[in-house]
Amino acid sequence: MMKFHFGCVFYYVSDLGRAISFYSDVLGFRLTSRDIVVRFDVDGVLFELVPSRDKKDLRSGGNARLCLKVDNITQAVEYLNKKRTRVSEIQEVENGKLASVEDRDGNEICLWQYDLFNVNNPRIL
Repeated sequence: MMKFHFGCVFYYVSDLGRAISFYSDVLGFRLTSRDIVVRFDVDGVLFELVPSRDKKDLRSGGNARLCLKVDNITQAVEYLNKKRTRVSEIQEVENGKLASVEDRDGNEICLWQYDLFNVNNPRIL
């Protein structure tokens, strides 16, 4: 059987400098390297920003999302609003609360606050 290994999560962006500023200054991601792409370490996960001028790359309408776990979603939304970042209304769902934010290229980022009983162990099937 073919073995697959996790590589990274990436988003296409139109302006690398603007994207670096958003992900490092607003979200606090640690920049680890920059060449033709930019790499961040997010809790041990490789997250990359890939420059593209192709509009179909930038708004592909795919289903993938970067999801960030937060301890207090209300505080996270208030913080992002102060950073002039538009955030959706907080929604209550079966196992927590969520909201979404878009980066400067329209890539959706999900904010998730798990219920207290699931905070360290989201539902595992």
